[in-house]
Amino acid sequence: MSTENRSDSTSTDRPQTGGGRGGPQRRSFFRRRKSCPFSGPKAQKIDYKDVKLLLRFISERGKIVPSRITAVSPKKQRALTKAIKQARFLALIPYVSE
Repeated sequence: MSTENRSDSTSTDRPQTGGGRGGPQRRSFFRRRKSCPFSGPKAQKIDYKDVKLLLRFISERGKIVPSRITAVSPKKQRALTKAIKQARFLALIPYVSE
């Protein structure tokens, strides 16, 4: 085989996009780090009786929203989960919603 028939990897058949999936090259941007809503001087206390607060951390399907989305610290996320489960057990909030 001759090397002339093979296509060269540096050919200009396609425009170079720079993206890994064929899309345009993405610019990185600065994303501000979220802070925990339960830490700080005037932070709310996590209480199983505070249904209005707990519903903010439950999805529309009734699942507990993960801390990577709500930016709750790991210690407070455990307390929040415990409060949500206790409120569910006492029928203050539903386990699932339709």
